Amino acid sequence: MHTLSQLRSGALAGTRRLDLSADLTVFPPEIFDLADTLEVLNLSGNRLSTLPDDLPRLKKLKVIFCSDNDFSALPAVLGACERLEMVGFKANHIRVVPPAALPARLRWLILTDNRLAELPLELGRCQRLQKLMLAGNRLQTLPDLSNCERLELLRLAANRIEVLPPWLSALPRLSWVALAGNPLWQAEVQRHDARHDRPDLARITGSALALEHTLGEGASGVIHRALWRRGPDQAPQPVAVKLFRAAMTSDGSPDSEMAACVAAAGHPGLIPVEGLLQGPIQGHRQDGTGLVLALLDPAFRALAGPPSLSSCTRDVYADALHLSTASVLGLARRMADVAAHLHARGLMHGDLYAHNILWDGAAGHEALLSDFGAATFYDRTAPDAGALERLEVRAFGCLLEEWLDHAVDPADALLAPLATLRDACLQPEVLARPSFAEMVQRLWGHDI
Repeated sequence: MHTLSQLRSGALAGTRRLDLSADLTVFPPEIFDLADTLEVLNLSGNRLSTLPDDLPRLKKLKVIFCSDNDFSALPAVLGACERLEMVGFKANHIRVVPPAALPARLRWLILTDNRLAELPLELGRCQRLQKLMLAGNRLQTLPDLSNCERLELLRLAANRIEVLPPWLSALPRLSWVALAGNPLWQAEVQRHDARHDRPDLARITGSALALEHTLGEGASGVIHRALWRRGPDQAPQPVAVKLFRAAMTSDGSPDSEMAACVAAAGHPGLIPVEGLLQGPIQGHRQDGTGLVLALLDPAFRALAGPPSLSSCTRDVYADALHLSTASVLGLARRMADVAAHLHARGLMHGDLYAHNILWDGAAGHEALLSDFGAATFYDRTAPDAGALERLEVRAFGCLLEEWLDHAVDPADALLAPLATLRDACLQPEVLARPSFAEMVQRLWGHDI
């Protein structure tokens, strides 16, 4: 994080990224001194409510973050910034998005946790849009986005949507969708929420846990190693504890995630849930909302890193990662089987990414799918249920594409059927894609 004194002294001359949180109420004019180089401007965590009309003087600006400020409207001046591609105004008080506020090159729009009841029709003209994050608003409907054919990730959790727009399940590149916490399919949530029907699921008080070091973190929370003392006469058991950050995350609400995580149980490709946290943990600033999970062997690690500002919707893999043919086949079989298990229960993961796959580095059969923050219960009998599943099939196709790109021997004849399956999953005609159950049969068939 930079400081105002650095900015005013000229010490940041030539910088391409500025991160400034200093209880600002006005936009510091010294930022314009960086106009020749500044590409990423992060003013999150201030008290700003406006941006200057001459913001386009930042002629190289591509990304702006103004989360956790006091904006009541998305500033119209953003639309005049010619190179601006990513706009993030999470956790403000935004009620209005003027059509003029949408940049021509917009790829990534974050308006999570605001007060939006509607969006302008002009959003449907943003044909470069790839990522749209709208969880935690008051939206009942959406503008027609059928022309946004590059849209790949859509977060609509915790709104007021009662009917799914028909264009959504036909978008040719849509792959990662979160819809939990809407009136839509509320009956499915009540039907599948197993938290009160699992006698084996412990209710764990914060006083029974002693947190240790951090194991990892994501959009919804932080995972710690911890010791759980089941009773006064029992030795502490090592576990993992996921503590949620807030009542609303970029994917949705912690309540929805916990319900989905418990309902998904029963597959070896998922992390076992030990119990639900009830009450705050001593010495930790947190409201006591959390999951207690089985502690994995330290050999398990995330298969990739999350998308970057430049990759937008695609994970970032280590350059040194080289997957054997056995690993590619093992990963594909395990993840297809996990996804088939979820969809058979009317549950869409919503975040089927390599950064949510924990892998032990072996042949792939020990891979585990984690993080249900974007998961959605849906009605398997609904007319559009097949299309919804096949949106997630495209996410699986992206995984196949990435794993084949990192294969040690991509010309191996054993991988040819996977390339064919990848193409089937990525084809733009949504309903022409195979289901996960069909893919499981193909992946375990004699031809692979």
